[in-house]
Amino acid sequence: EVQLQASGGGLVQTGGSLRLSCAASGFAFDDYAIVWFRQAPGKEREGVSCIRDGDPNPYYENSVKGRFSISRDNAKNTVNLQMNSLEAEDTAVYYCAASRLAVCASGYATAPYDYWGQGTQVTVSS
Repeated sequence: EVQLQASGGGLVQTGGSLRLSCAASGFAFDDYAIVWFRQAPGKEREGVSCIRDGDPNPYYENSVKGRFSISRDNAKNTVNLQMNSLEAEDTAVYYCAASRLAVCASGYATAPYDYWGQGTQVTVSS
């Protein structure tokens, strides 16, 4: 059974930190780009960060550059998103997704995604 399990969300004050984790099972994790998306109430879903095995340059959406850091551990089939200096605008449901075809450097947000996690709520209070 394929699973993507997102966890680590919560309530934090402005300037605080959270670490999201995406645990995968049931598919060839190494062959997939893993992307974190987020969706805030009333807004469209947006790509936040992308990482692909063999690509040394993870991608970050402009508003999170310098604050968020993505990493993957293929031995544990896990991708983590360290979020620092959180702002109220970061409040959203965060989803991880896996795509065999996505290229982090180009158009990853519109690539076809094979698997999605269930989402984890991040709330940043000001």
